[in-house]
Amino acid sequence: MNVVFFLLAASAFAMAAWAEATGGVGAMAALAEATLKAAEGAVPLALGLVGVMALFLGLMKVAEAGGMVRATARLLAPVLKRLFPEIPDGHPALGAMVMNMAANILGLGNAATPFGIRAMEHLDRLNPHKGTASNAQVLFLAINTAGVTILPTSVIALRASLGSANPAAVVAPTLFATLVATMVAVVAARLLQRWSPQPDAPPVADSGICAEEIVTPAPAWACALALAAVLGIIPLMVFKGEALGHWIVPGLVVGLLGFGLARGVNIYEVFVDGAREGFTIAMRIIPYLVAILVTVGMFRASGAMHMVLAPLGRLTVPLGIPAEALAMAGMRSLSGSGSFGLLASYLHDPALAVDSATGILLGTIYGSSETTFYVIAVYFGAVGIRRIRHALAAGLIADAAGLLAAVAACRLLYP
Repeated sequence: MNVVFFLLAASAFAMAAWAEATGGVGAMAALAEATLKAAEGAVPLALGLVGVMALFLGLMKVAEAGGMVRATARLLAPVLKRLFPEIPDGHPALGAMVMNMAANILGLGNAATPFGIRAMEHLDRLNPHKGTASNAQVLFLAINTAGVTILPTSVIALRASLGSANPAAVVAPTLFATLVATMVAVVAARLLQRWSPQPDAPPVADSGICAEEIVTPAPAWACALALAAVLGIIPLMVFKGEALGHWIVPGLVVGLLGFGLARGVNIYEVFVDGAREGFTIAMRIIPYLVAILVTVGMFRASGAMHMVLAPLGRLTVPLGIPAEALAMAGMRSLSGSGSFGLLASYLHDPALAVDSATGILLGTIYGSSETTFYVIAVYFGAVGIRRIRHALAAGLIADAAGLLAAVAACRLLYP
C-alpha cells in the first residue's frame, strides 16, 4: 500500500507540473484546491458513517445476544469452513461475515460496512501478525470487493428518477457479474497468497473465542433448507426487486429487534452498547479515509486518471467495451461518490439515454463492483492493518472480472 499511496500522489503532481510547464496556467492551483477539498471531505464522510454504523452495529449486537448470528453461522459453516479453514468452528467472525455478505447481496452497502468491520475485528484476534493482513482477512476483503448483489438499490433508484421504463433492468446482469467476480476473487486470493506468504508464527494463544461460543455445524437438512430459501429469494429479487427494495431496511430493523425481544434480550440496552462501538469505529477510520481520499482526489483532479484510461478505452471499443464503461470501472475502484456522480452524469446525457445498452451497462458496472481502495482503507484501517500483502491485487483482479462479466451479460440480454 505504501507504493500505491506514493504513486497516486506523485503521478498527480507530475501531471500538474507538466501542465504548468506547457502553458496550463492554474493546473497546480487546481490540484492544491482538490487536495484540500478531498481532505476536508474525509471527515464529513466518516461522520456520515457514524449514524449508519451505530444503527447496524446496534442491531448486530441484538442479533448476537439473541443467538441469530451464531445460528446463521452454523447454517453456513460447511461453506465458510472450506473458504476459511483458519477460523475455528463457531467463531463469532463467521456470524459477522454472514451478516456482511447478506447486506451486500441485498445492495445495502452502508449496512455491509459495519458488519464487515466487525468481522475484520474478530479475524484480527486470530491473526498472529498484528499489522499484517492474514490470509483470511485478505480473502474476506476480496469477496467484499466483488460481493454478490441481487438488488443494486442505488442504481435502480437513480434510473427510476431519470424516467427509465425499466429501472430494474440492471438486476439480472448485475447478479451474473457479481457471481463471476466473486468466484474470481476467491481463486485470485488463494493463488496470490502463495507468492505473498506470511512469516512463520507460533500458534495463536488467544483465538478470541470462548468455549461456550463453539458450535457444531447445523444438520445437513437444515443447511439444504437454508440454501433453498436463498435460491428462492434470487428470482423474487430479480423480478420484484424494485418494489421490495424499500422494505428491506425497515424490515431488518423491526425483524432483528423483534427477534431479540422474543429471545428475552434487553434490546434497548444491548442496542445502545452496539451503537457506541459504531461511533468509536467511525472515528478510528478517519486517518485512513484522509489518506486514501486525498491521493485518489489528486489522481482524478490532475487528469492522470483520464490519461491512463483514455488510450485503453480506444483499444477496448472494438472488444465491445465502450470508453465510458472503462472510465466507470476505473472510477468505481477509486471512489464511490465519484463513480456515482460519473454514472449520474452519463445517464443524464441525452446522447446516451438511460435505457440504452450502454446506459444499462454503466449501471451494471456500478452495481456489480466495489470501491476497492475505499474498502481496503476502511476495513484494514479499522484494525490497524498496514501491510496489506496481496489484497489490492486480488481486489483489482475481481474488479476486472466483474467488468468483463458485466459486458458479456449486457450484450447477451440487451444486444
